[in-house]
Amino acid sequence: MRDAFLLDPDVVFLNHGSFGACPREVFDDYQRWQRELERNPVEFLGRRSGALLALARERLAAHLGAQADDLAFITNATTGVNLVARSLGLQPGDEVLATDHEYGACDAAWQHLCARAGARYRRVEVPLPFDAASFTDRLLAAATPRTRLVYASHICSTTALIFPVAALCAAARGRGIATLIDGAHAPGHVPLDLDALGADYYTGNCHKWLCAPKGSAFLHVRQERQAALDATVVSWGYVAEAAGHTGFDAYTGHTPLQRRLQWQGTRDIAPFLAVPAAIDFQQRHDWPAVQRHCHALACATQQRVLSRNGLTAVAPDAAYGQMVTIPVRSGDAEGLRRRLFDRHRIEVPVTQHAGHTFVRVAVQAYNTQADVDALVDALAEAGV
Repeated sequence: MRDAFLLDPDVVFLNHGSFGACPREVFDDYQRWQRELERNPVEFLGRRSGALLALARERLAAHLGAQADDLAFITNATTGVNLVARSLGLQPGDEVLATDHEYGACDAAWQHLCARAGARYRRVEVPLPFDAASFTDRLLAAATPRTRLVYASHICSTTALIFPVAALCAAARGRGIATLIDGAHAPGHVPLDLDALGADYYTGNCHKWLCAPKGSAFLHVRQERQAALDATVVSWGYVAEAAGHTGFDAYTGHTPLQRRLQWQGTRDIAPFLAVPAAIDFQQRHDWPAVQRHCHALACATQQRVLSRNGLTAVAPDAAYGQMVTIPVRSGDAEGLRRRLFDRHRIEVPVTQHAGHTFVRVAVQAYNTQADVDALVDALAEAGV
């Protein structure tokens, strides 16, 4: 499927996890919406956008096992984390629990906001090798009466582990603690049923594994939490609420979540409107079969490298999806990344966690056996 994407043919691209890659036909749909906007920006944004966004949101909700009224489009998952963090109304002494595997930018958001509020951001160690069975108990054992929220990734950025977030959400709800799940890597990567998963807040990217254009993501909020959610940009939706208008029009949307997040000044909504094209693309290409094939190729690649360098996987194959972390013998993560790209034109991240260095391999539909063979050979040449 390499020709279905716009990737540079001279690069071995094993880094879909960082920013994704958009298929040609989906990118064409995205640009079609941009051209449509420019034909009459006033009509498009002022009179049509609300209904168009509602249709796109309905398609996405059906794909995610959610209700459209509980979803709002945002530009990326980090924005979703910030929206929730700023809406909690943290007080001195409050606590937010997280794992020590969270994405650095979101760690920074929590640390900044907790420091300003006099609250505590507590990162609980989830040791390697990873044990999914003990994950929930280990995290919630750190909870106290001041714990306001538990925050965890669905699929971790640094270690690529899939956390058992449904069990975490159920256990936290039983203790009266809210949950925010960072699903930046989940949509299009693992099956999702957000209503069944039960998180109070779930944010995910569409531009990564769902293969939609950059700038397309969502925030899903349980209905009882929506009224307390504050947008970081106050705009026309707040005016509508103050006037008592709770219906649907181009500016507002049905729910408090949509009224506050949907209309935030002039912005390009084409990435949101192209999400249905990405869903269509994956459905036509039997994406569950693609996911199984990519998972198998990623895990086989990990085993090939480990059989040579003598290191041990930090999790079983079932803890990974299409993205795996391969332990390597190197203390210079950035130097190894540069070597792989400069000498071999292999685009792949090299991460570090808890004293381990990992090559994080993301396998997508466009990757071939030759791609992973090139990585295996390059790592052997580097002696790692």
